Amino acid sequence: MTESLPIDGHSLSLDHFLAVVRGRCAVSLAPTARSAVSSARRSVERVLAQGRSVYGITTGFGALSQQVVPAGQARELQRSLVRSHSSGAGEPLEAELVLGMMLLRANSLAAAHSGVRVEVLDLILELLNRRLVPFVPRQGSVGASGDLAPLAHMSLAMMGEGAFLGTDARPQSAGPVLAANGIEPLSLQEKEGVALLNGTSLMTSYLALAIADSEGLFDAALAAAAISFDALRGDPSALDDRLGEVRNLPEQRAVAASLRALIEKSALSVARADYQGQDPYTLRCLPQVLVAVRLATQFARQILDAELNAVSDNPVMFEGDEFVNGGNFHGQTLALALDTLAIATQYLTAFSERRIARLLNPSLNRGLPAFLAPTPGLTSGWMIAQYLAAACVNENLVLSHPASTGSLPTSADQEDFVSMGPWAGAKLRRVIDNARTVVAVEWIVGAQALELRRPAHGGRGSEAGLRAIREVVAPWSADRPPSPDIEAVRARIADGSLVAKVRSDVPF
Repeated sequence: MTESLPIDGHSLSLDHFLAVVRGRCAVSLAPTARSAVSSARRSVERVLAQGRSVYGITTGFGALSQQVVPAGQARELQRSLVRSHSSGAGEPLEAELVLGMMLLRANSLAAAHSGVRVEVLDLILELLNRRLVPFVPRQGSVGASGDLAPLAHMSLAMMGEGAFLGTDARPQSAGPVLAANGIEPLSLQEKEGVALLNGTSLMTSYLALAIADSEGLFDAALAAAAISFDALRGDPSALDDRLGEVRNLPEQRAVAASLRALIEKSALSVARADYQGQDPYTLRCLPQVLVAVRLATQFARQILDAELNAVSDNPVMFEGDEFVNGGNFHGQTLALALDTLAIATQYLTAFSERRIARLLNPSLNRGLPAFLAPTPGLTSGWMIAQYLAAACVNENLVLSHPASTGSLPTSADQEDFVSMGPWAGAKLRRVIDNARTVVAVEWIVGAQALELRRPAHGGRGSEAGLRAIREVVAPWSADRPPSPDIEAVRARIADGSLVAKVRSDVPF
């Protein structure tokens, strides 16, 4: 990673995105992009000089696109657009979401198909480098003609008329914030308002962050499942590579291989000399269920990789001063990816909760104490932690209902089918957060169960997971409030440190 990441409209990757949004990497406009953007701007100037009628430059917007605006009012048209579209409501979006939205909007404009001035990009990138985050209300976008309301609030702050996010998450008037930082407010010129607002930037920011979080969550769930597999004395024949081979799913074979590595050298999950019945699905079908989650993430990643460097403006400019009206701002693919990830994450969450319940149930946990309590009856052990997991699963059940199937027409039916991608993204963040809670409970409960199997030991990865958790959570020798333990493990699942400790001993 370079000291300052050059933004050119073509080269942004997920790693770059995360380095800027979560890692505070600086950004700058690439010289090639600077030249291309300046050249594209001259196309807008020629259109104005010729008196051509072009959508977004000399016309109204949406259902008002038939209204011609005199050239002398073309700049006021852009300012009016930003002001009128700043119609969001609710709590502000998290800073990382807005920073991601800003980066993606800048990258799209840097592709030089939008006709803005270089000064517009320079301002966005300066705000990113200074971590000045516009105050953007959570509600307001239907993910069709771009993320109009969120991007309008971003642009309004750039104009010095909106607000920035204060350290207390309250709005601070944009004008004084810009002045305190020696930044001149943006004075919009022709085409610039519509270019800033037409884009899938918020939806893509949701998806990029969700994929990064989902990949880390999947690894944590895999490690927790291996601990549970050992603690419940699973039959390792279910992880036989030949099963994945005849299922024709390389990804299933990869999941099974990871699980085999984690339980390697286990004295608990050993091949059975004679037939003793089959394990429950939550053990026997681990590769078959978890591969669905992995495939969903791969699908979402494919859409993200395309969208990171997409031009989502309207109209889109091409050589020869051609302005092509289309629908690149529509977020249907992103909405589908976000909804798909939510459903897949619910698979993972519900799957984990069923293993928690089995570990705690004396009728199903193969000889462990009821609720893993030190003195069942006198102590309740982890009984109510399973209630927490069940509550999270139920919440995710509602939240994983697809948003993208619920289109409602807007703009006097001019925009008669919309994606609802932003709500899909907002729900997904909550779904992932709930899933972290459930996986944290499984990791803690599985580790407790594994210790209760002594002197028999688990596999190399399971034992590494036990050691990792014991750096955070003490063994359960008497009842205590579980909440602090669960929160501590949740945090280490979120930052990846728990999985990193396991991987340092057992690559999987």
